[in-house]
Formats: sequence, structure tokens, C-alpha cells
Amino acid sequence: MFSSLKVKYFRIYWLGMFVSLVGTWIQTVAQSWLVFALTNSAFLLGVVGFLGSIPIFVLSLFGGVLADRVNKRNILIFTQTAFMLSAFLLAVLTQFKFITPLQIMFIALSNGVIMAFDAPARQSIVVELVGKEHLFNAIALNSVAFNSSRIIGPAIAGVLISIIGMSGCFYLNGISFLAVIIALFYIKFGKSTVRNNNSALRDIKEGLAFVSGNRLILALVSVVAAMSFFGISYIILMPVFASHVFGVGVKGLGVLMLSTGIGALAGALGLARLGDFKFKGRLLVWSVFLFSVSLMAFSLSKDYFLSIFALIFVGCSSVIPIALANTLLQVNVPDEFRGRVMSLFMITFAGIMPFGNLISGILAQSWGVSAALFFCGLVCLALFTLINFLFPELKKL
Repeated sequence: MFSSLKVKYFRIYWLGMFVSLVGTWIQTVAQSWLVFALTNSAFLLGVVGFLGSIPIFVLSLFGGVLADRVNKRNILIFTQTAFMLSAFLLAVLTQFKFITPLQIMFIALSNGVIMAFDAPARQSIVVELVGKEHLFNAIALNSVAFNSSRIIGPAIAGVLISIIGMSGCFYLNGISFLAVIIALFYIKFGKSTVRNNNSALRDIKEGLAFVSGNRLILALVSVVAAMSFFGISYIILMPVFASHVFGVGVKGLGVLMLSTGIGALAGALGLARLGDFKFKGRLLVWSVFLFSVSLMAFSLSKDYFLSIFALIFVGCSSVIPIALANTLLQVNVPDEFRGRVMSLFMITFAGIMPFGNLISGILAQSWGVSAALFFCGLVCLALFTLINFLFPELKKL
């Protein structure tokens, strides 16, 4: 289950990233609660989510080109430092009560720009640390880090908000970035970048041509895109469910986020335990259908405890297809295209998410949050059925 952690530099990187992710989730919950407290608007929750991700859609391909040309460690040191400074800025503005919704939107937009260059390097650096032999396990353990941080971060965020305030949560996130920055300075990487005299636009064109000629990659990014556009946006609506549907407040919000984290962690650990197993495509297909049904079940539930149970399934069935798609992409992509292909993965995973966030916010404001989420789950189900029909080779992977 933990074979890739035997690789020294990956273990150091993984631990540093894990600490940073816990801080990021603490800030995510605190920031969502801050926006809702300032505005009482589900729509503005969607707007903040939109601004935080739209730069990934616009700029990630350039980030992928940079990752294929420049030392990935240097990219990550710069981007993680920028994230740290952004967190401290948000903390100071909140502490001294200068914070406004417009400022939160600007900081979210800035973080999105940083992420557009951070994510392709972070996704494609894993194979340089562990090699293809341990790649599946390493990606699964990255999912473990991400989703266990989803448990720890939101679980303590509700308590921390009441003890140290929202500004304290933002300070804590800023400090947490030191863990990954120190780890990046410590570990060593081989020179794996390919230098050429092409323009960035030409490199992007070559990368898109490679992807368009590969049905496997098209199928995988289509699954991720469908899930990200209509499915994952449920996260930004959690404050509305906690406040208006269940009436459980900020601590209840932490429990709801904890439930998805528990499910996601179980899914990620299961993948790590399976290793490089056969029939990855079948598991991917069945997991996306389970995700759609679980999302609709949560949207219909008015009982807090039944909703927690449904969210565990939502979390589990959301992490499995994303991790499988990530692995199958990296295994089947030549090294010279890895950064650009992973930038496309990030566009479909996080870059189109702002459009889903915006639509979810608008629908929640117009129809109510439960009806909006049920509609999103239904659309996911329809899209996954269509993808399964158009790309039957998915089941054969």
C-alpha cells in the first residue's frame, strides 16, 4: 500500500505536501464561511469558486509548456512561496477587518493564476521522483494525502474558527506552506527537461495535436471534464446545506466536509492497496455512475445523518476515477509531452470547474440548493452514459 514511500525524495516531498494541504483545506473552509458570512449569498460562493479556477482554464497550457522546459522544482518553489504570501495577505486583511468580498475575489483570482503554473509541474514531477514502476502507487498516495487532509483540515477548521478566528486559520495556512518549500529545497532531481527553440504557442499546438489523435486520452479527459463541470461543484454549496438545509452551522459544515473526506480517503487507500491491477477501466466506469447516483441521493435527503452517509459514497466515488485517469494518462504519455498533457488534465479537472461553480451558484440561487444539486447529478449520469457509449475501449483498460 505504501511502496512508493520507500523512495526517499518522494517520501520527503509527500510529507511536505501533506502538511501544506491540511493548511489549504483549513483556509478553504474558513474562506467559504467568511464569504457566506459577509454576503449570505450562494451566488457569490459560486463567483469566488469561479474566479479561483478560471485562470487554470486560460493559462494551464502555458504552465504545461513551462513544466516541459524548466526544472519543475524551481517552478514549485516559486508557486508555493506565492501561495504562502497570498495566505498571509488574506490573514492580515481579515484580522484588521479590512476584508471585503471584492478583496476575497481578487485573492481567489490571484491564487488561480499561481495554480495554473503550479499544477502541471506538481502533477508531472511525480514520475521523476518514483519512476513508472511506482507511479500508480505514488498517484494513489497523493490522493491519500489530498483526501486525508480533507478529513483533518475541515474537521479542525470549525473548531479553529471559533478559537483563533478566520484570520488565524489563514495565518496557519501560510505557515503550512513552509513544509513543502523546505522539502523542495532538500530533494534533488535529475535534468529531465527538454529544451527547444519553439514558441510556447507552437508547443501548445503540438501537445493538442498529440491529444486529439489519441482516443484513450480523449476518453479519460472527457470523464474528468464531465465530473468537474457538473459534479465537483457540490463542494462550494456545502455552506448553504449546512446553514439553510440542515441548520447545523460551521461545525456541521466541518462534519459534512469530513464525510466526503472519509469516503475519498477510503477510495484512495483502496486504490493504493490494489496496486497495478487489471481492469482499471471497468472500475473507472462503475465509479462515475456511483458518483452520480450518490450525488442525487444527497441532494434529495433532508436528514442530516443520512446525508453524511451519502457524502461518504460521493467522496469515495469521486476520487477513484480522477486517480485512475491521472495514472492512465501518465503511463501512456511520452516524457516530452507529460507537462502539456497534465496541463490538459488540470484544465478538465480544475479549469472548467469555475463554469460549473458559477452555474451551480446561479441554479442554487434560483431553484434552491437541493434542486440545483439534483440537476447536476442527473446531468452527470447522462454524460457518463454517453461517454461510455462513445468510448467502449474504456472498459478494456
